[in-house]
Amino acid sequence: MLKRPFTAHPASVGETYGEHFATAGFFARQLFLAAAACAVHALFPFLFEKTASGIIRALHERMVTSRHKPPAGAGAAPQRA
Repeated sequence: MLKRPFTAHPASVGETYGEHFATAGFFARQLFLAAAACAVHALFPFLFEKTASGIIRALHERMVTSRHKPPAGAGAAPQRA
């Protein structure tokens, strides 16, 4: 019963819990870097002019555009976070 909350969403996007953990961790690190670049850019507008937007663009490509679809019947339809 307790296992389902940890496996339902990963299965819906065609991943195991461990794969989803690694992917979500990668996205968290990238978003942290983008946020740090924005903070520095706010103080020094001549630094990191395109860094955050480049990171966001790459993450969008990885998450939305190039997403591998789970096999039919592999779980519920993916939900947007």
